[in-house]
Order: sequence, then structure tokens, then C-alpha cells
Amino acid sequence: MDSINFYPLLLKPTIKNYIWGGFQLKPFLDPSNDSGEQPVAEIWAVYDQNEIVNGSFKGQLLSQIVADHPAEILGHSKYLQPNAAFPLLIKLLDCQDWLSVQVHPDDQGARLLEGPQFHGKTEAWFFLDADPQSQIIAGTKPDISQAELSEAIRKNKILDVVQWYQMHTNDCVNIPAGTIHALGPGLLVYELQQSSDLTYRVFDWERPMEAGRPLHIEKSIHSARVGQTEPKNLSQFEPPGGITNLIEGKYFSLKHVVNKVDLLEFDTRHNNMHALTIIDGSAEIVFEEQVFLLRKFQSLLIPAACGQYQISGEFTLLLAANKN
Repeated sequence: MDSINFYPLLLKPTIKNYIWGGFQLKPFLDPSNDSGEQPVAEIWAVYDQNEIVNGSFKGQLLSQIVADHPAEILGHSKYLQPNAAFPLLIKLLDCQDWLSVQVHPDDQGARLLEGPQFHGKTEAWFFLDADPQSQIIAGTKPDISQAELSEAIRKNKILDVVQWYQMHTNDCVNIPAGTIHALGPGLLVYELQQSSDLTYRVFDWERPMEAGRPLHIEKSIHSARVGQTEPKNLSQFEPPGGITNLIEGKYFSLKHVVNKVDLLEFDTRHNNMHALTIIDGSAEIVFEEQVFLLRKFQSLLIPAACGQYQISGEFTLLLAANKN
């Protein structure tokens, strides 16, 4: 059997035209993804159902490549199972209305509530742009007990016990599983999360039945936990500029990378994949003899088997990596 040469993967994004979306992301879409006059709420930039659009894997889904070559895509780990699933989901969101107040279970809760094949969802937000009065909900007020949180969910009083934050461009927030949360209008967001579709809605802003979505009161009570998770602005990280470690968690890491003139060297070390998303400017990614030009809001997946690669250009990007 011939050996396979792994290479950086260009992925076809999936576009979600939900009614709460806007038009900030539309100028960056490929014409083949244009949805006319409909708002664009989400771009699913990196996830298991992306179609690969370059190289020998062209036309295949990322999920199939991961199932066939888990260690080469995700990295070597004693925990890696045959037919492994792609572990992360990266989205861009244009929020022009309040999203539902919701909570995600942790891994144990997901298996208990939904079945042994399910996973929980921890996520993180990086705010690409924020209107002056934009807000989010993240966690509960400091003096709220677990019993009070459960009662608020059951009695439709969740807004009385949650913590509200005014947001700023370049804020970053970690949302562990079990955290009550919601995104408000006027926010352009990069979202990194476990690849799980388990969302329990607590409150949907009293929207009419035909516009709203069903609530999941009992599952929300089982999953929600009291606690705070405060935003932190990029300017608060040390050292400022260059490469900044925003998140270092159980399931993923997230780095903010700013470059003006340097040639930057990166290495997966065959331990994990790297998912690059340009959030300003443009970048050239060089792997062996291949060159990939990425513009604003485009993404590239570097399989773990690639090892070393270089990035040049005047750009800002976010680099997400899985944890094994």
C-alpha cells in the first residue's frame, strides 16, 4: 500500500442563514456560498462535515479522513480510538439579535441524558467586533446558589440570576460546560467549541411560538452550574502583541497571533492539529513546496502529521489546537 503524504487542508465552509444574523460576513464569502439577500448568521469554518477542496483528499468529508487516519490528522495519543471523530467546531457568528439563553452539558451529563455516544460542550468566544452597548450573559451572579439557579430556570426567572457583561473588541471568554450563556446583538464572534450539538435552551426572550424554539427545562436544570467566567481583553494578557495564549483548556487551546514582517515558524510536533483562521490582513502559509494564501475569515487545517510549517505576511490570526 502506498504511503499517504498529508498536507494542509482547505475546507468548504457551511453557511447558516438564521434570522438573527446580519451582513458583516457576506463580503467574505465565496460566490458559490452567497445566499442572496438572506442574512448570514454563522459560518461553520472548521468541523467534521467540511468538504475538502484541495489535494488528493479533494471531495471527501473531513469526518471520513479523520476516521481513516485519526493519528495523522488529530495527533498521536494513547487515548485516540479507531474511527475517531473530529473533536472541534469553529464558527464565525454575526449576532444582530439576542440568541437564546442556553446551557451545554459536560461529558458525563451528555452520556447520562442522551446516551453513551454523546459528548458535552465546552466553548470559547473571541470578539472580533463589538458595538458600544453590546452585552453577553455568562454564568451566574456571585451570591446565587445551585437551588436558586434551578428554581429560576423552572420559573422562567433566569434573567434575575445571571451575570451580564458589556463587551469590547478583542475580549475573550471561556464558557465551560454547565455555564448559562447567551450572545447579544451587535457582536461579531469567533467561536471555538467541542464538536457537540447538545444545546439546552433555558429562555428564548418570549419570542412568539412560531419564531422561538422549544425549551429544555429539566435537562437545563440537570446541566447548569453556578459560577462566574469573566471576559478578559487581549490587552490584559502578557506579553502584549506577537503570540498570545488566550485559552489553555482540557479540550483545546487558542492562540492569538499578530505579525507584521517576520517569517513565523510553527510545528504540530505530530501531537495535534492546528486550525488557522485569519481575522485581519492576509497570510501565506508554506508547507514543504506548497504555498497557501489565506485572506480575512478564511481557514486552513494543518494535520498533525504535517509537522513544521511557516507563516508570513501582515496579518492577525487565531490558532486553535485540539488536546489529546
